[in-house]
Order: sequence, then C-alpha cells, then structure tokens
Amino acid sequence: MDDAFETVRALVRRPVTFKHPKMEMKLVNFDDPESVKLAIDGSDAVFCAVGTIQKKVKGNKGAYRKVDYDIPVNAARFCAETDCRNFLLVSSVGANSSASNFYLKLKGEVEEAVQKFPIRSISIFQPSILLGNRQESRPGEKLGQAVMSFFSFMMLGQWEKYRPIEAENVAKAMIEAAKRNEAGVSIHTYESMRQLARTYSKKSE
Repeated sequence: MDDAFETVRALVRRPVTFKHPKMEMKLVNFDDPESVKLAIDGSDAVFCAVGTIQKKVKGNKGAYRKVDYDIPVNAARFCAETDCRNFLLVSSVGANSSASNFYLKLKGEVEEAVQKFPIRSISIFQPSILLGNRQESRPGEKLGQAVMSFFSFMMLGQWEKYRPIEAENVAKAMIEAAKRNEAGVSIHTYESMRQLARTYSKKSE
C-alpha cells in the first residue's frame, strides 16, 4: 500500500475478504445515492474503475447503463459536492459519445458528463484490452488477450493506443496521477499510462 495514502476506502456492494491496516471497506447500496455520497465524503481522491459485462446484465442495456454510467457519474458528482479535488476514471480506448457501438458511446457519454463537474483534477484512463488474471472465467476475453498481445508489436503510430496493457500498470498510472494532482482534465492512453506506471515503479524501488 502506497505511503502517500493514509487510508484507502473501498466502496463495495458485498463483503470482501481482503484486509490491510490502511484499508477501510464501506458496504454501500449504489442504488441509494446518499449511501455513496456519505462513503465518498472526506476523500482527497476518488478512483473509479467500475464496470460490468453484457453477460452479467443478460443483455439489458438499461441495467448496463445503470452500472457503467450512473455509478461513475454519481461518484464524480459527489466528489465535487464534497470538495474532493481529484477524480480518476477508468474508461476505454475509443470512447466517443457519437459512436454507433453501444459500449464506446456509453463510455464517451460518461467522460463528457464527468468533465462538467467542478473538480480541480480529472484524470481519464483509456486502456484497450486489460491483461492479468481475473477471479471469474472469461474464455473469450482470454483469447482476445492472447491475440492482441501477439500482434501488439505491430501496433504503431495511431494504432499504439490499442495495445493491450497490464491492469497492474493502469493501477500504478492512476496512483502516480493522483499524487501529481495536476489541475484540469488529462486523458491517458497506452503510452502515457506506461510512462506514469514506470515513474511510479521507479519511485517505489
């Protein structure tokens, strides 16, 4: 756990077994905005990496939007309302509110909504496929990871942002960005996330 943070408060829907002296687990009802706002209140930085998949919501786009739009946008709103000065969001490469693809359109809408709030520092991370182990089995995603990793070296120039990236590196990049707390809106794709992650790793050695 990074020494720059005295306490890490995790907002969870159900109890988790992970424990650490600095970790606070806050069981919240994301359908109850006041519950979320109370859990965020007093924070110096809010990290939002929430997301679901079509399989979990059984193809229900309304339910999908409730998770991937409502939760991050409400989190940003409460961040502003409680004077938290640093909001960090995991979005997606290709996010665009004008996209025909439902997922990319939704991510673009979230990015636009978040940027309207009066928060001093907003950092948006746009990874492509995330590499790393998951607790749940996703055979299709594992195949995608393997294929994208194989062709990664060919993704140059404008295609570089589509390279797969380790989820751990995205996390490191977010922590480094939070420490910098730079004013304004910052959009991070593959290379800037890698640079932030490297900087964080060097400082942690």
